Amino acid sequence: MATLPRGRHGLSRAEVAADQRERMFRALAAAMTERGYVATPVAEIIRRAGVSRETFYQHFGSKQECFIAAYAWATDALRTGFAAGIAGSGTPLDRFSDLLGRYLAALAEDPGRARLFLVEVYAAGPEAMRRRVEVQREAAAVLAEIFSADDAQAQFACEALLAAVVQMVTTRITLDEPASLAGLHRPLVALAASLFSS
Repeated sequence: MATLPRGRHGLSRAEVAADQRERMFRALAAAMTERGYVATPVAEIIRRAGVSRETFYQHFGSKQECFIAAYAWATDALRTGFAAGIAGSGTPLDRFSDLLGRYLAALAEDPGRARLFLVEVYAAGPEAMRRRVEVQREAAAVLAEIFSADDAQAQFACEALLAAVVQMVTTRITLDEPASLAGLHRPLVALAASLFSS
């Protein structure tokens, strides 16, 4: 993992801090991919990120605090995708297809971040799970808006579709098969079509 050059580098304090945080997030994701959340000590994150213990504790009070911040980092790209899905054009199914394609591509492109978001969150404690539930609710609300789900049955269909997507991508990330994610696109769009056919 690349570190900042020693000495004068022309970066502001905020830029240095942002670089350090991202390196620690990536180090955490990489370590957890190999060892899992529970077996990843702070020392391993520090070693992989190329930062000092002092630097780690300037940013985070604990491994869990680092994980919570990394979880927010991991979901930033998803929120961008949510916004694109709402703003997209075409039929509701076209918009869902586009959103799903972006989501699957983002997970496949960065499987370490995907594992942090989808798998290791279960081991990181109640606060991490609360954050996960919030993200799931946001995603369900996006689907409800895309498919104009204005009654209980349609809203349940959105939740069922989301549950199917999350379970299937989580399985493939758990099995370290990110290349297989693209193959989920067509059947999941077909599932959406069957759920929301009028």
